[in-house]
Amino acid sequence: MTYDALVKLLGPQGYFDLPSLVQLSGERRPALLLQLSRWCKSGRLLPLRRGMYAFPERYSGRPVSPPELANALYSPSYLSGLWALGFLGMIPERVVTYTSVTSRVPRTFENAFGTFEYRHVKPAAFFGCRPVEIGGRRVLLAEPEKALLDLWHLEAGAWDRARMAGMRFQGFELVDAAKLRAYAERFVSPRLLAAAEVWLGLSRSEEEGTVEL
Repeated sequence: MTYDALVKLLGPQGYFDLPSLVQLSGERRPALLLQLSRWCKSGRLLPLRRGMYAFPERYSGRPVSPPELANALYSPSYLSGLWALGFLGMIPERVVTYTSVTSRVPRTFENAFGTFEYRHVKPAAFFGCRPVEIGGRRVLLAEPEKALLDLWHLEAGAWDRARMAGMRFQGFELVDAAKLRAYAERFVSPRLLAAAEVWLGLSRSEEEGTVEL
């Protein structure tokens, strides 16, 4: 396979994995692996993780979207936790690590597009995401309520009022109180139910202008 043929076959997507290339090209896996390695060394492909590659924009004409890539690198997964909260404007910081949750084992990948961290939740807690458009691409993102709960679930320790206030949460109007409580109950976790009530109390204080640590 020539590089031009590869670009024509898979360039419009921006990235691809080895199984897809084997299936679409009909060529033998060992030969493809050797060629892919050469193209990575020459800079005509960017390695994303083992068996997955991206085209530099100058060759494919299609920029890779890191949020879209976060879904594709390791699935099933959806963006959540700190990255989702930052994107939604619910914390003031800009989060550079693409944090996702998955029902698989945790993994972290670093490549030319950033750091992609995948945190494990049990299958029963893998819910509360929806497709949204980010930069013209379809991306699975946690709902505001689930992004909060995933953060509280994955970060150890009690989420008391001082810790919650230290996060400098904002965008309280994005969260539906009934949904937050209902989602917390699905975790079957007293710690998360307590965290939800602390956050809702903080939200009420914010509305009244009486936030105190």
